Amino acid sequence: MPFALHLLALAVFAQGTSEFMLSGLGPDIAHDLGVSIPAAGALTSAFAIGMIVGAPLTAVLAVRWPRRPALFGFLLVFALVHVVGALTSSFPVLLGTRVVAALANAGFLAVALATAVSMVAPDAKGRATSILLGGTTLACVAGVPGGALLGQLLGWRAAFWAVALICVPAMIAVLRSVPAESGSGARGDVRAEVRALRGPRLLTVLLLGALVNAATFCTFTYLAPVATEVTGIDAARVPALLALFGLGSFAGVSAAGRLSDTYPTRVLVLGGAALLLGWVVFAFAAGNVAATLVLVLAFVQGALSFAVGSTLIAQALYAASGAPTLAGGLATAALNVGAALGPWAGGLAIGGGLGYRGVPGVSALLVALAFVVTCVARVVRRRAGGGAVDQAVLGG
Repeated sequence: MPFALHLLALAVFAQGTSEFMLSGLGPDIAHDLGVSIPAAGALTSAFAIGMIVGAPLTAVLAVRWPRRPALFGFLLVFALVHVVGALTSSFPVLLGTRVVAALANAGFLAVALATAVSMVAPDAKGRATSILLGGTTLACVAGVPGGALLGQLLGWRAAFWAVALICVPAMIAVLRSVPAESGSGARGDVRAEVRALRGPRLLTVLLLGALVNAATFCTFTYLAPVATEVTGIDAARVPALLALFGLGSFAGVSAAGRLSDTYPTRVLVLGGAALLLGWVVFAFAAGNVAATLVLVLAFVQGALSFAVGSTLIAQALYAASGAPTLAGGLATAALNVGAALGPWAGGLAIGGGLGYRGVPGVSALLVALAFVVTCVARVVRRRAGGGAVDQAVLGG
């Protein structure tokens, strides 16, 4: 794999750290800027909305730009808004920086996915994708706890400065290492990419990606209270549990990178079935400390979730090989739709009387729904295409 892919992953690491680190900085931000904790929580929502809306929009703009300047520009904007966030004493300004940062993040990731697949062989899209997503999983393992630690020691603004500083070597790396291959640069190419997105195969894969990611973030969002309130694990050990989930995610992405190009159906079918079974087992075993720790569900489920999720992203790029930038933008949006849907669905279960134990059950239902969607898609495609079924869908 080209070394430039690992340098792009460094930028994805910085962006993933920024996206998730507010979970540990919210109370300090609320106290410092004189707002309520729920209001500070809106910073996370603003970022998610910016990613969902911005991914396809910025991808459309980026189709016309050479990739290296586009990557550098998005990363520069991302770094600058973190500098503004670190300096401001106004909550509305900070909220605005989160939206702009999300737009820049979405644009960068869309172009980075297109750049990554253009730098490797046509049958190595899964491995290239896994390297980029490895930056996100490492953010869960190291970046988010590191940001929280900086916030505790030096204040929340230090975490914003750290993200901006990490972007500097990534920007230098983009200028020095990313090939100077130009993007389309023509208005007609945007229309050509849009036409390449019309196939039902891509839409099915994106829907599956949203559902699997929703299942992941449904439980991950509430993993700490599930561990303390249901399992009975001491609160001091929760960071280790979260780290296990992050390490599992990295392992899953790495494994998928080696398997998803050659055996996508096996990864999706077997991995999806194991993921569903794991959430069901977690729902019933969450109250047993020994069972939870022996099964190491945080690690296993993290690995399975990201292995299946990263494979689906790669399959989206395969399904729309004629529109790599827009496909990357839509894949980014689909994952963030899932990241927003999952915690909402988990919150409904908690508020509906199921409590925290019901959260893994909701994750299981979401993965089961992905299998239902797959079965329906297969039936429709067989009737429409005389039995031809794309391999890029679960069970395909």
